[in-house]
Amino acid sequence: MNFFVVIRGPLGVGKTTIAKKIAETLVAEYIVIDALLSKKKLDRTGGDIPVENFLLATKVVLPRVKRILETGKCVVFDGNFYNREQIVQLVEELPFAHFIFTLKAPLAVCIKRDSQRKKPYGKPATKAVYKLVSKVKIGISIDTNGKSEEEVTNAILKTVFGQKKTKRMKII
Repeated sequence: MNFFVVIRGPLGVGKTTIAKKIAETLVAEYIVIDALLSKKKLDRTGGDIPVENFLLATKVVLPRVKRILETGKCVVFDGNFYNREQIVQLVEELPFAHFIFTLKAPLAVCIKRDSQRKKPYGKPATKAVYKLVSKVKIGISIDTNGKSEEEVTNAILKTVFGQKKTKRMKII
């Protein structure tokens, strides 16, 4: 069964940890949108990253993702995805079943988790991304606060495998 999964949310919510676990469990290709932005130097704008840069980063990886999905493998995307247009682009350009999950936690929790990283983004960046991500209401919300990695991962997998047939999600 081939499909793609988007794990989105603010800094410090646990996206990368959960997305990696999901990719490992599904034996899926793991794609980090932030790494694409950095690799293509699309994140060096001196301010807010324009939506066009996110769309370009996603466009770069789409041919590879299509080939992977056509072979029957799954793909897991990890990123903030705070631009609705970027999610619409994935859904429109990839004619495959998909799941979109938004991980959530209180801002204070995200700030604390970010501060514990080897290279924290900092309180202002965490607040800004939190606000942007919170504006886009899309996908299935999962509260990570007070939950173990295993509990969050299992909730996602239960949703993915609990479906008898995956359907293409409509973006409104």
